[in-house]
Amino acid sequence: MISHPSRHCTVELQALPSRIGQVRRIVSAQLRYWHLDPLIDRAALCVTELLTNVHLHAQPDKTCTVEIELLLDRLTVSVRDSDPRLPVVADAADADTLATCGRGLAMVAAVSDSWGVRPDGDSGKVVWFTLPAPAHAVVRGMGARSPLATTVEQPVRQFAEVGARVDLHRRERAPARSAVVG
Repeated sequence: MISHPSRHCTVELQALPSRIGQVRRIVSAQLRYWHLDPLIDRAALCVTELLTNVHLHAQPDKTCTVEIELLLDRLTVSVRDSDPRLPVVADAADADTLATCGRGLAMVAAVSDSWGVRPDGDSGKVVWFTLPAPAHAVVRGMGARSPLATTVEQPVRQFAEVGARVDLHRRERAPARSAVVG
């Protein structure tokens, strides 16, 4: 099932090798639709790593949900599965340089602005990452009637008068961070 609200997409699947490539193509197509082409490679790499982790480690089954959400200038991609065990990030100093696995979350951390994991209710977890969305793509991709486009193009006067002058067109990077609960 794929839902298509303007800034949200959800894909439910079995994390099998044959399905991971399909989801990567779905994520890429959705980002093209939102005019976020510069984020496609990084998002596809990270979602591939998260789905591979579900395939390799999730128990009792490989059912998961991929959720893509665009909020203001931030793209968040999350993968929810039914295994309550939280992932463990391998220490780079202890890693075997010839190992073929165990580096996925380190890659996600290196490629994304931030990432994390949180328990999901009584069973399961959500692993997520964020990428910065180019401001011009957010405005173009949301359409002329979007409140977001109006807010970015024409700042509301009462917000500008509250404190220090804010330049809504200037982009600031959030510090990279991760959050591993547990």
